[in-house]
Amino acid sequence: MINRDGYAHAFDIDAFDIHAQKFDFFRKVELLPAHYLVCLITEPQEELPMIVNLLVLLLFIGLIVLCGWLCYRSIRSSKLWVKIVGGVGFALLTLLFLGAAFTGGKGLASVYFPGAPAAPDLTVAGTPEQVARGEYLVNMSCIGCHSAAGADGAPTMQHPLSGGWNIAAAEGFGFIGDLVAENLTPGGKLAGYTDGELFRTLRQRVDKDGHQLVFMSLLPYGQLSDADTEAIVAYLRTLEPAQQPAATGDKLNFVGAMIMGAGMFGAPEQGADTVAAPPEGATAEYGKYVATFGECRGCHGPDLTGTPASAMGPAVPNPRPLVSSITGEQFVEMMRTGVKPGGQPFPETMPWQVAAQMTDSDLAALYAYLTAPVQ
Repeated sequence: MINRDGYAHAFDIDAFDIHAQKFDFFRKVELLPAHYLVCLITEPQEELPMIVNLLVLLLFIGLIVLCGWLCYRSIRSSKLWVKIVGGVGFALLTLLFLGAAFTGGKGLASVYFPGAPAAPDLTVAGTPEQVARGEYLVNMSCIGCHSAAGADGAPTMQHPLSGGWNIAAAEGFGFIGDLVAENLTPGGKLAGYTDGELFRTLRQRVDKDGHQLVFMSLLPYGQLSDADTEAIVAYLRTLEPAQQPAATGDKLNFVGAMIMGAGMFGAPEQGADTVAAPPEGATAEYGKYVATFGECRGCHGPDLTGTPASAMGPAVPNPRPLVSSITGEQFVEMMRTGVKPGGQPFPETMPWQVAAQMTDSDLAALYAYLTAPVQ
């Protein structure tokens, strides 16, 4: 039972025969935080995809050994047709399973053992200035994926940041598993993160256990400055708890691991130990930084020159030619209204409503970057 203070009183777990031994230690505790109790019960489910993927990898290794042995036996056969059909057939199967095991194993290693550094020993002060800056950044960057999911499963771009959007299913690659946006409020897993662990999640794109966050690893948030990363942590700590009934987080299957191992999602960039933001101003240098926290580079590419179609989705156009053909004032008006100077609205896939919240100075910097030569 959970009392009005948010704590769970100990109960007789023997009523649940299957779990009696696993949770026997509960009987020794008189009072547990409710969210801690939930984490304990759900923790085995979090590790299930990893266990299943490792079992699939072992299955492929077994098939490699079996087909290799059958290939050897076929070649040693006294019958010519067995030598040819069996030898070639089992050799091809051996190579096929070997390729699947190699790419899948490489992908699993990159996800479960990415080599991220330990979380820093950090306590964020949570000053009013940090919280205000964090609110600006979160409403620019995080809300696009982590806002509450609507009836159609898509993010509503509204608070609470309770997540629940299955990015993989929505973007057409649900065959790799589930990639469900996390609940960023204290009602989700982040309540169990230290400030240092949350800082590492943003900088290195890994979860509390050090496992790579597949979709987030493709985004440039590791390039946010130390100060801005701490500001995001400070703001997230001020949010009211909100519940998310859907299971959140990454549940990558072996097909997804093979795609990761084959490099079809690109190589994740490891974050630096420390990052400083360039000086604020209407410069191309600071404009690139605005494009980073404004989530422009996540879709339009590292240099905002567009991206080709890939396993992650369709091609995204290069915005530079259009922006270079208009004035700074027209650019600001376009980003505020979602309508191009010729009267054509942005496509639905363009989240201009987020950019519309940028300050005039940040939009001026973004304009300077988009009209500057590509470095």
